[in-house]
Amino acid sequence: MKVRPMHRWSWKDFWLLTMVLPGAIWLLLIRYLPMLGVVIAFKDYKAQKPNTFWNNLIKSKWVGFKNFAFLKSPATVTMIRNTLLYNGVWIVLVLILAVTLAVMMSELKNRFAAKAYQTMMFFPYFLSWVVASYFVLAFLDPTSGMIPSIQKSLGLKPTQFYMTTTWWPLILTISNLWKNVGYSSVLYLAAITGIDTTLYEAAAVDGATKWQQVWHVTLPGIRPMIVILLIMSVGKIFNADFGLFYNVPQNSGPLYPVTQVIDTYVYNTYANTHNLGMSAAAGLLQSVVGCICIVITNGVVRKIDAESSLF
Repeated sequence: MKVRPMHRWSWKDFWLLTMVLPGAIWLLLIRYLPMLGVVIAFKDYKAQKPNTFWNNLIKSKWVGFKNFAFLKSPATVTMIRNTLLYNGVWIVLVLILAVTLAVMMSELKNRFAAKAYQTMMFFPYFLSWVVASYFVLAFLDPTSGMIPSIQKSLGLKPTQFYMTTTWWPLILTISNLWKNVGYSSVLYLAAITGIDTTLYEAAAVDGATKWQQVWHVTLPGIRPMIVILLIMSVGKIFNADFGLFYNVPQNSGPLYPVTQVIDTYVYNTYANTHNLGMSAAAGLLQSVVGCICIVITNGVVRKIDAESSLF
């Protein structure tokens, strides 16, 4: 049996590893080292003497699953329902709108116009929800907002948006789409530009219309990107965008039935009780559920189309 010679170390390997080193260190410090803090979810984390993180972590009392008692709260059903429903609807809407916009922009012949549209759609993604919340406030503020002012001019009673739950599922959905659709569409557009143009030429020779070219060439060409982003989105279905749900509704108590999600509930509870263990327990629960969702979704995708799965 012929034994393959071992790879000899070279300076090329050294420089390649040196290039990887900054990213590896960042991943270790930012992603893996903080995982040790998961222990806080099972402890009654208190300040000790000397007041250092590791000393506090080691000397704090073990409480088992006591920090997960927030699941017994009367608000648990509401916050879990809101988190899952909002994320489920938004995953579908963002996917449909982003792919549609990407296909439309790929058909633009004027490159300057295409770049301008991409920039305008991509820009909201870089704005914080604090800034976006003031945009929403400019429309909904009961004293000087645009919509209440129009209602007053028409002789109608101004709607107290920050006291009424009726419109907030729609407002939050529009806000989320406004901020995230452009970012996703740029990703899909990048995937579309990677499709071999000869496929479109062959389809045109065969008499395919633009719609048929999109259906039989474009969508199959970006299917791997769609599946990957879908799997990653499903993995975050138990996580809510804290900035959106906290800043845009102004953390208004009367709106909690439709705006309270896991992240805002944990924050508000921590602000009142300063129970760091409960916050850690909620974060751990979200991470575990997200990991399970990714594994299950990837398994389903692998059964349908193994080449599009993550692993």
